[in-house]
Amino acid sequence: MKSHIRLKLKEHACFANAPHWQQLLQNKAQAVTNLHPEIDTFFTKYRLPVWVTQEYKPSGKDWNQEEIASGLNRVYRIILQQDVTVPDSLIQEMRKCKIVESVQVGAVGEAHLPTMQSAAMSMTTDMRSRQAIYLPEAHQFTQGTPEITVAVLDTGVSLHHPEFAHALLPGHDFVDIIDGTGKFLGDYLGADEIPEDEVGHGTHVAGIIAAQGESMPKGVAPNCKILPVRVLGAMQRGNKRVGAGLVDNINAGIKWAIDKGADVINMSLGIQHAGGGLPHQEVVDYAQRKGVTIIAASGNDGTEQLYYPGSLPYVIAVGATDEMGNIAPFSTYGKLDFVAPGTNIYSTYLNKEYAFSTGTSHASPFVAGAVALLKSYALKKKGIRLQDRQVKHLIQHTADKIDSRFKHRKAGFGKLNLIDALKLLDYKLNY
Repeated sequence: MKSHIRLKLKEHACFANAPHWQQLLQNKAQAVTNLHPEIDTFFTKYRLPVWVTQEYKPSGKDWNQEEIASGLNRVYRIILQQDVTVPDSLIQEMRKCKIVESVQVGAVGEAHLPTMQSAAMSMTTDMRSRQAIYLPEAHQFTQGTPEITVAVLDTGVSLHHPEFAHALLPGHDFVDIIDGTGKFLGDYLGADEIPEDEVGHGTHVAGIIAAQGESMPKGVAPNCKILPVRVLGAMQRGNKRVGAGLVDNINAGIKWAIDKGADVINMSLGIQHAGGGLPHQEVVDYAQRKGVTIIAASGNDGTEQLYYPGSLPYVIAVGATDEMGNIAPFSTYGKLDFVAPGTNIYSTYLNKEYAFSTGTSHASPFVAGAVALLKSYALKKKGIRLQDRQVKHLIQHTADKIDSRFKHRKAGFGKLNLIDALKLLDYKLNY
């Protein structure tokens, strides 16, 4: 695959019957080289032969109403047939076109993931974190149910870790990066069905959600299922590995998880907005229409910076607290809904090992697990599948406030209080 342009057209435009980009890679005979006369003119002007492909796959043979309403059918991946740099002037001209809603160059983005700490640390701080959200008390209500699935979109999951026995569903690897791959390691070519973690970050996150408690405290929702979705590859940054990938691949992972029936999606990642339309906007809108709750990390730079998808209105953005329950200094607050423990968290790691780590990446799965528990409890007690707005109401109105304000600048609605959220749900289910 060569360099590409991600293009979204407005609703009134005419659309080409183009193949999905993966289908094109498999069979060039399906190639379509024209999209719309107003768009084709730009590539003729710059003498850039292209292939026109669909960015998303429909969940069935044709686009359903939710996909069309979200605009997924209007997003195209325009692949350059030659190894050339896309001129900035081309993008600027296309943005002025009356039928173009958004356009950006496909590029590799580094997700802001914290460094893993494998050295032994005190378990006291980790247990204090779990007690801070009243997890032991919550587990007296429920530990989840296999009918509720949490998709973990991340660097993958260590598929043979003993903590995930009976918890993992068949997942998918969406990392497919050919252009700009100089610093990538391991598996970064070709999507497949093996979402094996090569960084450790996704494994750590998954353990916080659903570890079975073999050699660590049980996860927040140990009886729920984990759907592992690898959307970030491994890239060398100095002397460490970090997660990085294409926004396109992340989007594909979100859509796939929704179509596979995920009830909750955790995304302990964030990418800054670089212009030309908000990252993940269409596919997050699709999640909203399908009733899937998305939780994301707010970021780790301690500023008012905006990271996506957490900054999108529908997504729950989670910041971090430290061992003492105070707002962590690294916790980003540009758009924030809740805070949860995110300092020196003990969880699963590569090679069937365990590690401590710090960051909003590890606060987010506490909230994702909480959402899974709430949905589990309602399903088991009354056969009700909670709507996203109902879950958000429960967490919002039971969070421990930082001060008298309804929403705090650096803590959102407050600290996650899982036992009170479950008690409120129980009350509502009974009356």
